[in-house]
Amino acid sequence: MYKPYGLLITISFCLLFLSCGTYKSMHHQPEVSSYNNTVPVVTKYADTVFASGNNFFIKNKQNLWELYVEGDPLQRGLMIGALSDSLLKKQETVFFSKIKDLLPSKFKQKVLRNFLKWYNRKLYLNVPEEYQTEIYGISKYSSPDFDAIAPPYLRSLYLHGAHDIGHALQDLALVGCSSFAAWGDKSANGNLILGRNFDFYAGDDFAKNKVIAFMKPDKGIPFMMVTWPGMIGAVSGMNNEGLTVTINAGKSKIPLIAKTPISILTREILQYAKNIEEAIAIAKKRKVFVSESIMIGSAFDNKAVLIEVSPDNFGVYDVGNSNELVCTNHFQSDALKNNSGNQNQIKESHSKYRYDRMVQLLDQNDKITPEKAVAILRNKDGLDNLPLGYGNEKALNQLLAHHGIVFKPQQLLVWVSSNPYQLGEFVCYDLNKIFKNSGKNDSIVSLEQEDLNFPKDPFLETKEYKNYELFRKEDRKADSLLEDKKDFSIEFSNNYQALNPDYWGVYYKVGLNFYRKKEYQLAKEQFEMALTKEITTLPEKEKVTQYLKKSIKKSK
Repeated sequence: MYKPYGLLITISFCLLFLSCGTYKSMHHQPEVSSYNNTVPVVTKYADTVFASGNNFFIKNKQNLWELYVEGDPLQRGLMIGALSDSLLKKQETVFFSKIKDLLPSKFKQKVLRNFLKWYNRKLYLNVPEEYQTEIYGISKYSSPDFDAIAPPYLRSLYLHGAHDIGHALQDLALVGCSSFAAWGDKSANGNLILGRNFDFYAGDDFAKNKVIAFMKPDKGIPFMMVTWPGMIGAVSGMNNEGLTVTINAGKSKIPLIAKTPISILTREILQYAKNIEEAIAIAKKRKVFVSESIMIGSAFDNKAVLIEVSPDNFGVYDVGNSNELVCTNHFQSDALKNNSGNQNQIKESHSKYRYDRMVQLLDQNDKITPEKAVAILRNKDGLDNLPLGYGNEKALNQLLAHHGIVFKPQQLLVWVSSNPYQLGEFVCYDLNKIFKNSGKNDSIVSLEQEDLNFPKDPFLETKEYKNYELFRKEDRKADSLLEDKKDFSIEFSNNYQALNPDYWGVYYKVGLNFYRKKEYQLAKEQFEMALTKEITTLPEKEKVTQYLKKSIKKSK
């Protein structure tokens, strides 16, 4: 889908001979002598229940993994690795297999390895020693199958910058996330409520094993976050003081060197900030290498703000007299909103459309409750309820989210979606009870507050949903046929379009098939049909328009 490898390979080839400056980083390890290095002894009670002391790792009935870990940085890392051992290795395999699929050439893989060595040469200088140590502990349980890429510790460190590197080199906005906050007269009881969809997609297998991690560090504030095996950075989370963090990618330039990964910065905020002021102070200390919006919700302040960071700028967006805040994938602070890249993002991407739709839904749903928040995150329609077709990136619910999440900071309640996407049951957790009762339970059971869960979306039981999942398979087949220059059969084309008739892409791809076969009149009809639908971005719409013009010209 995204193939911007030319730049990466060109840069990497030039750097194959530039090993200067990488030796120290390749041999760096954190200083761990002052920590408890006792290897955890794990008891396996069942295939989905593991424990060691007060720490445990279990899968609940909604198929979410729940991880509870406490201790110093090394103990936390070792414990995470020991408890999630098999899942950690599986997740690594999923991730690196995806890279092999994208870069099947051994030469290109070697080029990528050399590029990573050079690009990440100062990464360790920008990750706090505490988190390096935690990552080091986890890396003791990494699979040896990928040691050719990098040694286990460095490989684990690199993975924490993968989001940023992908964002920077591919200008990813694969992370097309949408989030909101409401308080005062916009929420049911005046207390702050936040919701967000994390639309990061790295393959279906990657999203299968969601981990709800509950961490009680020896220093800082206990917290929860939604993550995946081996990941200690925070993309969505809330601490025991009622401070929340979520991240949304923004338009970014390509930096020349890795600095602090965004998820490490947000983890630090989650662990050490009690309010907005403290969160801003932590963010100002770190140098990042991509541009990102960090939504901070605070029970202490009963409001939310956006901390907007970039490699060369920093801004805070506060809505002032309003009681709602919306964030998609463009910047709003005075420091970054007028940047040409950001203005281009607003004009060309689907960020502004999702922003407007979120505002519209918040206006239609007075006094936001957790139940209303879940419904907003699950909404699949466009502005004014326009059918977009399923899987359209203009929708708040793009049907590819890693997770949806809702926070009630004052009550320390959080709801996390179970698979698929944000359509499964939203599972509730009460941080008050979890951290107050840690170490006091005789049995290992799910930490969920089952009576507060929200049921799965009824859409899951519809023919439309079943058709959407079939469409996803057929869409991959369509891409493969186009890439291999093979014809679509009439039967395939008709079935493909019938599975998702409101989605512009099914007409565009059938049109491309006719265009390639020089059947320009048929291609013209398909491109015209595509233009009657809501096309995801301006560049894509322009592409369809160009093909239509060429088809009209060639059909005469």
